[in-house]
Amino acid sequence: MERVIIIGSGPAGLTAAVYAARANLQPLVLAGGMYGGQLMLTTEVENYPGFPEGILGPDLMLKFREQAERFGARVENVDVTEVDFSGRPLIVRTEQAEYQAQTVIVATGASARWLGVPGEEALRGRGVSTCATCDGAFFREKHIVVVGGGDSAMEEALFLTRFGTRVTVIHRREDLRASKVMAQRVRSHPKIDFIWNTVIEEILGQEHVTGLRLRNLRDESVFEFACDAVFIAIGHDPNTGIFRGRLDLDERGYVRVTGESGSNVDGVFIAGDVSDLRYRQAITAAGAGCRAAMDAERYLEALEYQMESAAPLT
Repeated sequence: MERVIIIGSGPAGLTAAVYAARANLQPLVLAGGMYGGQLMLTTEVENYPGFPEGILGPDLMLKFREQAERFGARVENVDVTEVDFSGRPLIVRTEQAEYQAQTVIVATGASARWLGVPGEEALRGRGVSTCATCDGAFFREKHIVVVGGGDSAMEEALFLTRFGTRVTVIHRREDLRASKVMAQRVRSHPKIDFIWNTVIEEILGQEHVTGLRLRNLRDESVFEFACDAVFIAIGHDPNTGIFRGRLDLDERGYVRVTGESGSNVDGVFIAGDVSDLRYRQAITAAGAGCRAAMDAERYLEALEYQMESAAPLT
């Protein structure tokens, strides 16, 4: 019987592991086949406190893991395939084993949607990004492209005008899906222009992004477009497939949080991007992991007190 099982090993999961381990709860982290979350796909991280010179995303997550293990957390690089939260104890299954737990912290994160075009994967971190807040400052005085038409894409475009000399929004339709207020702000910004009814066929460049091969959906014409960076803002998908029917999810698939970090299941706590549609930052995920671990600790203290109070006198 594990006192705490943490599912996920990004900033939320590993911060929860640090706090749970320091509370002597001996947490088990089921990290997945590749630990570290979305930061494993990030090159330079310059906005995480404590690293004034910046740090590579994978190096930052290695430090998270080393710190958690130093305090006694056990990390296994296995994927959770199924959970059963219908009774006590809580059940977590992988292909190799079944685990029982008094509490579970869900920190499986979310995955950015990608275009799936040639050049995208090879140039990630070298001009291809899904996070303007994370990477925008690398492209000062550059021509930046934003792909998407929703509120998130418009927020990215507006944010990137702080750095780029020009921001071009590429959208597959001829009108934006964003709210009217947001769309108006973007349309009226002097640094932002649009390419409508167009999709990206290929991202061009060797060492870094140099341009795009585009296709117009109206006349099927193909042309090249020079730019220095591409920010893909077509949405995120929460990694909650194994929790459908087990936890309360919203219409987008994100876990609904009750109270500070709780869920609709007693003893199951939530942390990080798996429930965060808005911020999606390493620092906010880490804070949520801290909160979930502290809530799990208090839950276990109350549970153990109840068991002691219910024990017959001898």
